[in-house]
Amino acid sequence: MTHRPASDARPDAHAGEGRPAPASAGIFDPGLLDRCISCGFCLPVCPTYKLTGQETSSPRGRITLMRALEAGKLADGDPTLAEEASFCLGCRACETVCPAGVRYGELLEQWRDHQWRGRRRPLLARLLMAVVSRPGLLALQRLVRRYATGRGGPRRGAVPATAPTGSGTARSGGAPARDGAARPASLMLGCVERGLYPEVSRAVLRLRPELAVPGGQGCCGALHAHNGDSATGRELALKLGERLDGVIVTTAGGCAAHLAHHLGRERVAELSEYLERTGYRPAGEVRVGGRRARVALQDSCHLRNALGVTRPPRELIAAVADYVELPNAGDCCGAAGTYSLLRPADSRAVLDPKLEAIEAAGVDYVVALNPGCLRQLRQGLRRAGSKVRAIHLAELLAMAENGSTAR
Repeated sequence: MTHRPASDARPDAHAGEGRPAPASAGIFDPGLLDRCISCGFCLPVCPTYKLTGQETSSPRGRITLMRALEAGKLADGDPTLAEEASFCLGCRACETVCPAGVRYGELLEQWRDHQWRGRRRPLLARLLMAVVSRPGLLALQRLVRRYATGRGGPRRGAVPATAPTGSGTARSGGAPARDGAARPASLMLGCVERGLYPEVSRAVLRLRPELAVPGGQGCCGALHAHNGDSATGRELALKLGERLDGVIVTTAGGCAAHLAHHLGRERVAELSEYLERTGYRPAGEVRVGGRRARVALQDSCHLRNALGVTRPPRELIAAVADYVELPNAGDCCGAAGTYSLLRPADSRAVLDPKLEAIEAAGVDYVVALNPGCLRQLRQGLRRAGSKVRAIHLAELLAMAENGSTAR
């Protein structure tokens, strides 16, 4: 693990009480920053606090740092500020247990907007943001697909071979709602997914062939918002919202949360909740060695913690396989967008307990709901020499419809 212990001389969350408040720097929304009551409920669910046991590496400790920055008690270049702004995974698990309703994800974005201005932003993050901002450069991902994805997807032939590319003529579509009325819906081709995991979109179109796949899709902006450029993140989200008609269906939990924040919850649906809304009923089953496959789930942090979607993917898996709940299914896997690239050692330290739980569960597959999680799990399982395969939910359901039998 690369995290360095912070200095013991930490700013006190309540320092200066009873004295006139210092001038604010205007970095944070005061209504968000003041909401924290320093109760500590967030500590046990924070991945980085679990790793270090350090107050500064918890949501409460980081909000203390934010307050010190806002009040001018810590300078922008303070090494603890720089380290903790980077060390946080941004999983937002803290929001689910906070009695005061602190919107920590928004505070983290505001912090990084300030902390990572210009050349302070990690170089790799700058490069990735430049690539996904230019649809023509997304094709470069195919050059590194074999290394980046790892092995562990569905066997060959389990998913149809025709993949949407997001270019060319837009195709119109709409899926029936529960009331029988057709409503327009568009499949979002994630900027990472379309290059590294095109088989996921193929699987979605097997399940819902009537979905529209407009050409010329760009990035949704989630990567920018999580890496210190929330203004561009918002701009890209609004632009994509104009490009895609009706409900935007996405196979990436992180993208779903970002788009829902800027476009409105009713405009966005992650795949599992969209399938549920439109009355989809899984067909067939996935079998391994003459029996139903045993399948676990890795929750997408932002899908679970920001949008509250947990039940639909579990029910879909249980319809086609024997579902096995991991004890830490809701814990972050360490992918966290660019985190696994910017802080690989810390990312692996977060992932290790997950890999142990997967092996102990004796499953055949572990399902992901986000391309970053899929990459993280595949690479981790490969390093561990595991026989467990990581696949996307769409792939599992398409395998079931195709009558897939493995090993």
